[in-house]
Amino acid sequence: MKQKAPCLDALLGLVAGLGLIALYAPLLATGALSFFQIVRVRGTLGFAPFSLDPYVALLANGEILAALSTSLVVATVSSLLALVLALMFAFYFVSARRGLGIAMQIMVFLPFLLPPIITGLSLLIAFREIDLGRGLVTIIIAHVVFIVPVVYRTVLVRLQLLGSSLTEASLDLGASRVQTLRYVILPQLRPALISGVLLAFAISFDETLITLFVAGSQTTLPIRLWAMMRVGFVPEINALATLIFLCTAAITFAIGLMQRAGERV
Repeated sequence: MKQKAPCLDALLGLVAGLGLIALYAPLLATGALSFFQIVRVRGTLGFAPFSLDPYVALLANGEILAALSTSLVVATVSSLLALVLALMFAFYFVSARRGLGIAMQIMVFLPFLLPPIITGLSLLIAFREIDLGRGLVTIIIAHVVFIVPVVYRTVLVRLQLLGSSLTEASLDLGASRVQTLRYVILPQLRPALISGVLLAFAISFDETLITLFVAGSQTTLPIRLWAMMRVGFVPEINALATLIFLCTAAITFAIGLMQRAGERV
């Protein structure tokens, strides 16, 4: 039996605690500053009383809300399109010959594995070659190309775990392939589909560098925040960051629940 090392356990716990503090202290500070603003009183810094003014100002800031709306539209549409394509690619991989399946996987994963600046520049050149003006459509296309691998990998792993026995049993019992897909395969893939879409949504919502190449006159929230860095942030940014953090935490929690549900099935 191995002996425990209390000192080592304490050291590892201390390192883990410091790591968590380094990760979450800025987020907690941002949340606190969205309710208690820093003010200067008689030459010294202090905190103003509790106030929801930054959240009220956020609701009145048309530019930030417009950028947020664009990001939500892009992330939603891109995630749904990526889900459809990922399903098609996953079904093709499990049924195609090995060489063709591997070639398809390389094509799917390559835009995600390349540096974002290369992916963004390549998409910009492609859009110019086909004379497609930059705007909302090009942003959605670029995001779909970037997030398809995320959904595809999630769906493929679940699909491979199912095997072919369910499909064969359904066909033997007289169901058509469409019925088998609708009533047998898709219900089994539901946790992977939902978790993949949520993860793709979070990645698309946060994407900045590729979007800069293909956005044109459209402004997403990350691009808007990037532009504001040069002139300084307004107080409502703390409120926006707090809301985004809470939504992201909720999405992450939902993904974890979906993955656990998929493992139990």
